[in-house]
Amino acid sequence: MTVETDHDLTREPVATHEPSPRSGSIALVLLVAAGLVAVAVGLMTLGRAQAQPYILGILAVLAMVGLFNLFAFAAGIIRFADRSLDDPVVGRIADHGFDGLAVTDSRGHVVYSNAAYLTLTGATGPQDVRPVERVFIGNPDVSEAVFRLLKAAREGKRQQEEVRISGQDGSQGRWLRMRVRPLGTGKRESKYAVWSIADITRDRERQEDVFQELQHAIEYLDHAPCGFFSVNPAGELAYVNATLANWLDYDLAEIGSGGLRLTDIVSGDGASLLTSIVAVPGEVKTEVFDIDLRMRTGKTMPVRLYHKLAFGADGAPGPSRTLVISRARDERSDPDRAAEVRFMRFFDHTPMAIATVDRGGNVVRANARYAKLGQALGLDSASKSIFRAVNSRDRHLLIAAINQAAEGQADIAPVEVALEGTKERWGQFFVTPVDSAENDAEAAIVHMLETTERRALENQINQSQKMETVGQLAGGIAHDFNNVLSAIMMANDFLLNAHKPTDPSFQDIMQIKQNATRAATLVRQLLAFSRRQTLRPQVLDLGDALSDLAMLLRRLIGEKVKHETIHGRDLWPVKVDVSQFEQVIVNLAVNARDAMPDGGKLIIRTANVTTEEAAKLAYKGMPAADYVRIEVADTGTGIPADIRDKIFEPFFSTKEVGKGTGLGLSTVYGIVKQTGGFIYVDSEPGKGTSFHIFLPRHHAEPEVQVEQPAVASATNGAAKEAASIEAKPRTDLTGQGTILLVEDEEGLRALNARGLRSRGYTVVEAENGVEAMEMLEEQSGAIDLVVSDVVMPEMDGPTLLKAMREKNPDIKFIFVSGYAEDAFEKSLPEGQQFDFLPKPFTLSQLVAAVKETMTKQG
Repeated sequence: MTVETDHDLTREPVATHEPSPRSGSIALVLLVAAGLVAVAVGLMTLGRAQAQPYILGILAVLAMVGLFNLFAFAAGIIRFADRSLDDPVVGRIADHGFDGLAVTDSRGHVVYSNAAYLTLTGATGPQDVRPVERVFIGNPDVSEAVFRLLKAAREGKRQQEEVRISGQDGSQGRWLRMRVRPLGTGKRESKYAVWSIADITRDRERQEDVFQELQHAIEYLDHAPCGFFSVNPAGELAYVNATLANWLDYDLAEIGSGGLRLTDIVSGDGASLLTSIVAVPGEVKTEVFDIDLRMRTGKTMPVRLYHKLAFGADGAPGPSRTLVISRARDERSDPDRAAEVRFMRFFDHTPMAIATVDRGGNVVRANARYAKLGQALGLDSASKSIFRAVNSRDRHLLIAAINQAAEGQADIAPVEVALEGTKERWGQFFVTPVDSAENDAEAAIVHMLETTERRALENQINQSQKMETVGQLAGGIAHDFNNVLSAIMMANDFLLNAHKPTDPSFQDIMQIKQNATRAATLVRQLLAFSRRQTLRPQVLDLGDALSDLAMLLRRLIGEKVKHETIHGRDLWPVKVDVSQFEQVIVNLAVNARDAMPDGGKLIIRTANVTTEEAAKLAYKGMPAADYVRIEVADTGTGIPADIRDKIFEPFFSTKEVGKGTGLGLSTVYGIVKQTGGFIYVDSEPGKGTSFHIFLPRHHAEPEVQVEQPAVASATNGAAKEAASIEAKPRTDLTGQGTILLVEDEEGLRALNARGLRSRGYTVVEAENGVEAMEMLEEQSGAIDLVVSDVVMPEMDGPTLLKAMREKNPDIKFIFVSGYAEDAFEKSLPEGQQFDFLPKPFTLSQLVAAVKETMTKQG
């Protein structure tokens, strides 16, 4: 800050304080003592009676002198002298110091000042000394600084300020540094403040000179005809000169704020070249690279880099110093250099890693993609062998190919090998020989193309096709088997109605019913695997669902296995079929129990997975979205790696014959997939297995959720799911009306017709859709309800529905099928209303569905 003052700071120094000599003397003390001794001896020569008045008089005088001194000491008139004040060194340090010193009391009066203080404040003598605030009064800029100093002095704190004092008549001003601090920490000393004023003009001038020189150096560097940048070990641009910023169309302020990284200005994989320099502790290395830089607009410019990098004693790299020479002009003026630039662009921007190697496999030269590959594989920067990039089990294949190239053989077959690293990666190497007459150091050129994604995609397609084929087979078998089961269960119901519990054959009939029910369960598992079962999804809180399952799981896994459920906080809702979700958890828990014959621990964890977290997961095929994860982990025997990819296949089981169907995990897979989720397994032999289920987060819709009835209607081609008919009270199921029963299985059609007739309905039978249309014409609109199969020859169910609705829009319809409802709903025209009853079903389920539809539709 700059202020004007009327004081002349060039005055000669005048001392305002000289230490006074001590007036006391030890000789005087000894003389007084000797006099008192002499008086005492003289009085002793007199008699006791004669000496007593004199003694009393002397004691009275001494008492009066002592009492006077006590009062004088208490009043401060007499003080004991400090021996340290007699030290001439201590006193002269303050009196003749270069910095001006002054001590003020609590009222702001100067009680001490040295000669430098008088000179700096313009005082003519000790009588003219003034405190700091009065010296600079009337100057706003300095007054602000002095105010802060005074405030610190009153509060007993330290404070420092630097101000500029302008000289008179345009003369050069000076810089002063003013400080204040308390004299001491004691109660009395804290009342005094020590002020210090120092002339720092020369220091400021030197700083300004250095700053100007630095500014000139930066200006020269900024406007040099070549670029310059520095990169720290974290890959951030610490400095870029104005020339390079102008080439790249960047603002220097943006670069200086730390907003750019090396990868932002280097095109392609060129940044990997700069970070792949082999570290040598304590050395400085300079490498030359021909790469392309990327401008803000996305365009590129060819440059040559002289990259200087110093390594510490531990081999850690420091900030780089990189000179950038533009080669854009070479492209236009020199054909040879233009060809070189084009070749380097091709060499560094090709998607293949390219390297030339000697006979021992050591890399002589490499492009940017190869440098990036080495970093991705985690190879040591000091490693120059190309064999280190290949897994040890396949390394011999690449060694043999390079040996063939070293011998001059051509047409060497490509080698596909596993790459080194923690993750499974694959690469295909193409090796070609180098003419030894041209270069003795290089034996072969190696091109490498990473094939990890291609192999993963091939495996995924093969697995998907295999699972789809098996699923179609399982679904077809389940459909046909459902027709057989429907006939068995319907005939079994007739037998149960005809026999009393006391009949000898009643138990045999019940055994048939129980086995038919077990067979229906197996069929549902097949449909679950083929993803053709009918699901009844509803919004579910997984925490509550798992808590309800806890007691059942404990009974299933037994006392040897400890069960623990860890609930995530604030779980998102999901939309799943409750019974199918429970089946998934039960199947996984049973598998975990079987993997721990000697006991262990079963842990079920739940947690939310955000879109950002899902994107970071290494699971293939799962898009980034919000999920709720259910992890089922055990401490069992684990799953060997060679069969881990087969565990979701149907009928695959590692259990003994008769102890498993091989449908447990395939059912889990089908249910999760049909729900829209994903399932993955992590396992290590001897350490246990973890199944990770990801269910998509359900976002609440504005419409009100309506509870589904036993046989639900469907509009716009999407049939509502049917709840269990048997759960309803078995009340009066008789009824009246004409029903057209369409079924291509003659035995099943006859049983269904018999059952409906037994409940009071009139039944007209048809073998297929064409015959059903004829029956509709014959009845002249007297049909109240159509119960039709879906898959039939000549005319299927959806086609039949469309044709009948054209003739009678109000006709009621029930589809029955062994397939899931969504397997055929796409074939239906929009806006059609129908009900659905999945096979196999019992007689009571059929008649209940018919009666409910007769009273509901229309």
